[in-house]
Amino acid sequence: MERVKNKDIGEYVGKEITIYGFAHTIRVQSKIIFILVRDITGIVQTVVEAKSEAFETAKNLSHESVIKVTGQVKEAKQAPGGFELNVSNIEVLSVADPELPIPVVVKGGEETEAPIRLDYRWIDLRKPEKAKIFKVWTELEKGFRKYWSDNNFIQLYPPNFLKTQSESGAEVFTVNYFDRQAYLPQSPQFYKQMGIASGFEKVFMVAPVFRAEPSFTTRHLTEFTGWDFELAYVKDHHSIMDEEEGMLVEGFNQLLETFPDLDITVPSRPFPRLTMVEAKKILKDEGIPSPEEHDLSPEEERAIADYIKKEKNHDFVFITDYHKSKSAFYHMRLEEEPDRSRRADLLYRGLEVTTLAQREHRPEILKKQAEEKGMSLEPLTDYINFFRYGCPPHGGGGIGPGRLVMKILDLPNVREATYLPRDVKRLNP
Repeated sequence: MERVKNKDIGEYVGKEITIYGFAHTIRVQSKIIFILVRDITGIVQTVVEAKSEAFETAKNLSHESVIKVTGQVKEAKQAPGGFELNVSNIEVLSVADPELPIPVVVKGGEETEAPIRLDYRWIDLRKPEKAKIFKVWTELEKGFRKYWSDNNFIQLYPPNFLKTQSESGAEVFTVNYFDRQAYLPQSPQFYKQMGIASGFEKVFMVAPVFRAEPSFTTRHLTEFTGWDFELAYVKDHHSIMDEEEGMLVEGFNQLLETFPDLDITVPSRPFPRLTMVEAKKILKDEGIPSPEEHDLSPEEERAIADYIKKEKNHDFVFITDYHKSKSAFYHMRLEEEPDRSRRADLLYRGLEVTTLAQREHRPEILKKQAEEKGMSLEPLTDYINFFRYGCPPHGGGGIGPGRLVMKILDLPNVREATYLPRDVKRLNP
């Protein structure tokens, strides 16, 4: 008999079907046993009567065992989804140890502490609300990919061993690479730009990003998945912001089509945009302390997002025109303000989710700006060569989808939005 997914059993009232799943809860009474069976599509109540040949099997079943259940579908208003299965047979496919290290069904609303849950992540993810996190990831990426496809982006697959660091000033992981040292990428930045120098014009990448920063915050990881994009023939960094807005609108449209109950709205275009100078003035007027002149603290990010929400009723805001001290050597400077760059960060509900910029494609200026940063030019030779033989004006950005999902679902920590998080202390499972 072919398997029926739990979400579809209402189509089979009066018929005998087979479902597969985990024994979510088991309630044993003297002459009847109720088993809630969970698969990725939902939960079905099954009823095993004492006269059934499956009664003894059900009575000795442990929570989270994987079972194959056959029975007749009946309408039952009190059951999840309004239907239940009157069981004729149970086959145990995998027996679960009766002593689970963490519960799947949380009683009293009290979750196990996060470090313990993450040690047993595969069990933690059996909870329907945890599985939803990655369904949201999937739909969000589906929307982004639709935009990339509709707008003629080419997907590239960058390497993870680099000869030189991809960004100045950030901590990097070094690895032994035969007779020399290599680096893990803080960004696929150089290889996106190489795609533009190759004449591809629009490229995107879905790739791991590594940051050897000793951060213990709710928004930092040492490894995460980045969505990166790069565009040729941009006018300035506003062209890049325009493009990302399109991606986000498509992503949110896809999300709401699948999950209309999510507490989000499709953002209106254009998104609000503030220069760093304008943002700092607003924060000063709001009485928010500013520990750093040319950057925003987490408190300032939240405050400026609250301001935009109040004034513009928008969950997104771009902060633009960063000072050169907070810009990479490859960020193009503003002609009218040479101390500022064509860089922007995107905040979503008070959290930075993107850094983007127009790149400097003129080799002589790249060398000058690298030297200003105190960087040695020798390791940058291959990179600067990308631009010696003709390269269109271009720019792009790196998006942190984990942070987006964290805020979309109002999760307390980016680790909850990450399949297997890696941070300063965690290398397992």
